[in-house]
Amino acid sequence: MKIAIGCDHGGYELKLKLIAHLKEKKHEVTDLGCDSADSVDYPVYGRKVAYEVTEGRADRGIVICTTGIGISIAANRIKGIRAAVCTNGLMAKMTRLHNDANVLALGANIVGYGLAEEITDIFLETEFSGGERHVRRIGGIDDV
Repeated sequence: MKIAIGCDHGGYELKLKLIAHLKEKKHEVTDLGCDSADSVDYPVYGRKVAYEVTEGRADRGIVICTTGIGISIAANRIKGIRAAVCTNGLMAKMTRLHNDANVLALGANIVGYGLAEEITDIFLETEFSGGERHVRRIGGIDDV
C-alpha cells in the first residue's frame, strides 16, 4: 500500500519510528516532512498528506502532531479527506469500517509508540464495510 505520512515538530520522533515500521511491513512510504524537531506549523503538513491522498499518489495518509487534533483539522479541510484521530485499535477499526477514513491522525503525546503501531496496523488492514447506510452517511459528509 502507498502511504503518505507527515507531521509537525511534536510528531517528528513518532513519525520516524512509524516509517521504519511501515517499511518493515512492505508499504511504500512517502515522507512529506517535517524533517526535524524544530518548530513548524502543522497545517502545512496536514494539507500535504491530504493532497497526496486526494490526488491519488497515496492510498492512505498518516498525520501526526502532539495531540493529533490540529493536524487532523487541517487535513479535513481538503475535499475528499476523512481524517480521524484514533487513540485505540477499536477507533481505528470502526473509522475504517463505518467512515471509510482515508487519513489516520495520531497524537504523539497521547499514544506511545507501541500503541501507535497497533493503531496504524489496524487502520491499514481494515477495509471499508461498504454498507448502504455508511455509504449514505459518507455522502452526507461530502455534501456539507
